[in-house]
Amino acid sequence: MMLTVNADLHCHSNVSDGTLSPEEVAARAHRNGVELWSLTDHDEIGGQSRAREAAHQLGMNYLSGSEISVTFAGETVHIVGLGFDATDTELAQGLAATRGGREQRARNMAADLERVGVHGAFEGALKYVGNPDLISRTHFARYMVEIGLCKELSDVFKRYLTEGKPGYVRHQWAKLGDAVRWITEAGGVAVIAHPGRYDLTPNEEFALFTEFKALGGLGVEVVTGSHTVPEYQKYADLACELDLLASRGSDFHDPRESHTDLGTLPALPKRVTPVWEALAHRIQRP
Repeated sequence: MMLTVNADLHCHSNVSDGTLSPEEVAARAHRNGVELWSLTDHDEIGGQSRAREAAHQLGMNYLSGSEISVTFAGETVHIVGLGFDATDTELAQGLAATRGGREQRARNMAADLERVGVHGAFEGALKYVGNPDLISRTHFARYMVEIGLCKELSDVFKRYLTEGKPGYVRHQWAKLGDAVRWITEAGGVAVIAHPGRYDLTPNEEFALFTEFKALGGLGVEVVTGSHTVPEYQKYADLACELDLLASRGSDFHDPRESHTDLGTLPALPKRVTPVWEALAHRIQRP
């Protein structure tokens, strides 16, 4: 497949913290010209069969996917898995363990928000949850926009739900080595998601990349919805320097909330090797 294929290998449905069903996300991707698609719900593979079937009905090629939450250097980092066997038992068990504890964390977040006058946040967030096991900060943020506390999600995260702000509760996610192992042993490729988003020092970022590669990680998102144009170039350079594959994905969640729509990103820089070249044998075709 060519470097310029319209691949969107990072997006979410209401199986995690998106607002559209897997079928609706597939339809939107297809309308926007996506040729190779992956649904990468957070710590969940429950929507994979629906996503694959919807993609094939529309004539799109499909790669299995998930975005795994990892704790690294005290920060939450995300690792996207692509092209794995979605029936792999160890992967499914690892994701279930990673999801564990979200409800208690959410209740603690709600209690903290209650102390600053935000009432009924847990019940309010639940209204936006398609899968109760995956209640997240995004669901709380949607409720806080609904009640008029903030105008949009970005405002919520400036005032609440982040470290040092009301409603923030730290959670211990999977270990980097476990996430990479679950993905690779299930036949997939592990990819560092949107590295430009993390609050890591240059030394910590270098440590993330080198440890990730030593553990068997093979890719990095270069062109993604939250990266700037200079960051496209920065992470393309890093991919070349470290011999990592380059991925591309919008990180789409919702038609109103997401700054980047499915399939609308620029192509990968010409000097990188796209991740789908290594996954050609794992692509599920109509």
